[in-house]
Amino acid sequence: MTPEALAALHARCFRSPPPWNAADFAGFLADPLAFLLVEGDAGFLLGRAVAGEAELLTLAVAPETRRRGLARTLVARFLYQAQLRGADRAFLEVAADNAAAIALYESAGFVPAGRRRGYYRGPDGRRTDALVLARDLAPAPLR
Repeated sequence: MTPEALAALHARCFRSPPPWNAADFAGFLADPLAFLLVEGDAGFLLGRAVAGEAELLTLAVAPETRRRGLARTLVARFLYQAQLRGADRAFLEVAADNAAAIALYESAGFVPAGRRRGYYRGPDGRRTDALVLARDLAPAPLR
């Protein structure tokens, strides 16, 4: 997917926090520590691994293809890729009011590790806390 296609799908999925634009995605894709996982044109996950930690930066699944397991597949692929890149811990931030995403991440073994008060700003200026979720990773599978 191009940065423009990523931005277009991200905009269909997010209002708050605000969606990322093509320049945001181009910057991440130029980072050798970042990695993009794609499920056709229906969804993607952008992650980064450095110094033994992996961060799930963003996950987007087209509204019309939700509830089919794509997000779960992308998270599983992220965890595997993080291990291959030497990470022994993974983390992410999620809006505290995003119950569906929190349930997804908890089902993948993430647990609360912190809270960032007022981290996200909505289009109306309202602030929402971010939950920091984390999980330990098993050693990388043998190749």
